[in-house]
Amino acid sequence: LTDVYSSSPALGRYFRSAQVVYFSNESSTVFYQLEFSVPPPTEGFMETTMNPDFIRNVLRQNIYDED
Repeated sequence: LTDVYSSSPALGRYFRSAQVVYFSNESSTVFYQLEFSVPPPTEGFMETTMNPDFIRNVLRQNIYDED
């Protein structure tokens, strides 16, 4: 995750860290926490760039690109 988000053109400059919070071999489930450093409030920044769907799609696109 660190490589994915730190190299992202859209999120790389804001990304600080990623850590696994929970991992289960039984269900192949991983919960992770991402830390971003965001600029002072700018209109729409949190709604667009820091939108959970957008952040998830950066990871999804990286997975598709590797296939």
